[in-house]
Amino acid sequence: METTVNQYLPSDYLPILIQFAAALGFVIFALVTTHLLGPKRSSAVKDAAWESGIESVGDARTPISYKYFMTAILFVLFDVEIIFLYPWAVNFREFGMEGFVQMMVFMVLLLTGFFYVLKKGILKWE
Repeated sequence: METTVNQYLPSDYLPILIQFAAALGFVIFALVTTHLLGPKRSSAVKDAAWESGIESVGDARTPISYKYFMTAILFVLFDVEIIFLYPWAVNFREFGMEGFVQMMVFMVLLLTGFFYVLKKGILKWE
């Protein structure tokens, strides 16, 4: 019995390379064109740093509480874990009892982590 192995030829990648070259060419064209045609006026007001129309005051390197970052990281962590619930909910009948048990183990681990975070007081703002 003879087995066939799929061999990819360099010409198989030609459409991808053409699309990549077209995208890169467009980006370069847009950057060069806007640089050449755009206005080149400069002033003290225009070059000043600003945020949402509010003038900058103080040092930009002001320390920020770690609780802000912990809350953001925990949000991303739990948000990504919740994403796993949707495919399970759509296909829960196909997974049967084994899929149900696996999801319950997942939920127990997820809730254990959540209660650990609550116990540590990471989400308490003062």
